[in-house]
Amino acid sequence: MAKPPESTVQLWGNSLAVRIPASIARSARIRAGQPVELTVGDDGIHVRPKGAPQTTLAQKLAAFDVELRGGEAMPTIPIGREIL
Repeated sequence: MAKPPESTVQLWGNSLAVRIPASIARSARIRAGQPVELTVGDDGIHVRPKGAPQTTLAQKLAAFDVELRGGEAMPTIPIGREIL
């Protein structure tokens, strides 16, 4: 039987942090940016995924479809009373 992955509790600012090994994260379907719920039970700490992972600005820009949206994300010519 394979030995389960281990991690070490680290100090992160005023809090504590634990790195989740990639194999465990894949099995639990947890990704970077994923909101999680932390609870304490009689048998220890429980970490559960909660909601969808947050999308980064880079991911949003990569998904932006110029053709579908009709050009640039931010036009450079004034449309109303904007001061550029």
